[in-house]
Amino acid sequence: MSNWQVIKRLLVLMRPWYGWMLLGTLLSLITILANISLMALSGWFIATMAMAGISGASVNYFTPAAGIRAFAIARTASRYGERLVTHEATFRLLATLRTWFYEHLEPLAPAILQNYRSGDLLSRIRADIDALENFYLRILAPLLVAAITSLVILLFLLQYSVLLALIELVFLMIAGIMVPLLINKLAHHASTRQVETTSELRSAVIDSTQGMSELLIYGAAEKQAERVNALSDQLLDDQKHLAKLNGGSASALGLCANLSMWLMLIVTIPMVTTGKLAPANLPMIALFALASFEAILPLPLAFQTLPGTLAAARRLFDIVDTKPAIIEPVTPTAMPEQFDIEIDNVSLRYPNSHTNALNAISLNIPQGTHLAIVGPSGSGKSTLINALLRFWPVESGEIKLGDINIDQFSGEELRLQFAVATQQSTLFNSTIKRNLLLAKRDASDEELEQVCKLAQIHEFIETLPEGYETWIGEAGHKLSGGQIRRLGVARALLKPASVLILDEPGEGLDSVTEQKMIQAIVDSAKGRTLILITHHLVGLENMDQIVRLEQGHIVKR
Repeated sequence: MSNWQVIKRLLVLMRPWYGWMLLGTLLSLITILANISLMALSGWFIATMAMAGISGASVNYFTPAAGIRAFAIARTASRYGERLVTHEATFRLLATLRTWFYEHLEPLAPAILQNYRSGDLLSRIRADIDALENFYLRILAPLLVAAITSLVILLFLLQYSVLLALIELVFLMIAGIMVPLLINKLAHHASTRQVETTSELRSAVIDSTQGMSELLIYGAAEKQAERVNALSDQLLDDQKHLAKLNGGSASALGLCANLSMWLMLIVTIPMVTTGKLAPANLPMIALFALASFEAILPLPLAFQTLPGTLAAARRLFDIVDTKPAIIEPVTPTAMPEQFDIEIDNVSLRYPNSHTNALNAISLNIPQGTHLAIVGPSGSGKSTLINALLRFWPVESGEIKLGDINIDQFSGEELRLQFAVATQQSTLFNSTIKRNLLLAKRDASDEELEQVCKLAQIHEFIETLPEGYETWIGEAGHKLSGGQIRRLGVARALLKPASVLILDEPGEGLDSVTEQKMIQAIVDSAKGRTLILITHHLVGLENMDQIVRLEQGHIVKR
């Protein structure tokens, strides 16, 4: 994707906030023009008053004094308004971008997103979208303001001399075009790499934090620390390089401003001597030339920031443009009243796999019945869940819910009918209660206690000083694996869904606790469809059907 294509797409995304953005740009333009006018008028006024004092001539100082105050007030008010409006526009824009990105991200889960590391996704959601604020604040608005201001400056100088306008034009082009383009070229590699390095560093730090136990067990902590340090050093080197370029560009622009002013003085002094220019206009033009470069000052930073901003945009568009594995129906069918599940000759193969994870699977699960699917790890039990929930497309065959193919339902509506406790329960850095309430926001304390008793976790929660209000840390790291698993089961039990799916609920539990939990769940799930996926034989005596899977085939019913 070319730079122009990326810029065009960014402009389209910003369309809802064009009004705010244009208002902020206008206020910035007023601020700069007011400051230039203030400097120029002040120079003229001081020189005029000085000459009047020497010659004894009377001068109307009320009008220029009022003009100076007006420009000072306009500069202050417009600067405040510009800060207020541009930040409001930026915050609104970032909120829109995050919503837009999430709406495109959600349909990719989990089939496509499993190819991305969590740290990389976090970097795209946070750092890359934050980087796009530069496109308006540091790139688009400064370019527009510089272009308009430069035109006004040249038109003003043309009133006095073509040569003065030509001098200003030359140095404005050097400072506003040549220097920024040079900075862009020198900063391109470091600015682009900075985005990638930041993402890799964030992923490495997250991996180090979440996988610290495994790193210590396998003796890989030192190697991982070296990798983090190497990425950190690379990021620091790029930041130092960009900082040097920023300092160098500021010096170059200061030099251009001063050279422009001195050359104009060389031109205007003979004009004053010959009477072609009023003496008071000499300091006015000098200060005008010096102040006029304020509009150009942000341009080197804009061109320095541009490569990194476009790199961040490309990273976002790469995900947004990815085609989901599951295509939602244009007109979804309403959910049926009957929830009989029929799996007819279904086969499923994961990408980059030479064999099917499911091979010609056929099952009939009437509403309210209990089914156990047993088999060794890797036999296809969890894959069957992915197929039922439309997380993965099937190669052949069909799955029906109430005699309607599940492809005709909205994915969100379909998944509302299933409560699933997977092998990897996702817990957030919050309290036990809030993690449970994700399944049912209006659940009462009695309901929470009931499902936790069924999952054999209530007694443990009661021993905690704060009970259900206990914070469990990031990913539940304050809990054991078995406790995390049982909280996941309790949350699934709390969800008011027609079908309950438990994937290896007893993993990590002792046999007695597992037996009690399975028995309690089976007793409480009467009239509710239950699919128990396990490689243990605990609790199978109460199942209506038992199916054994091996290598994606049903080998026994």
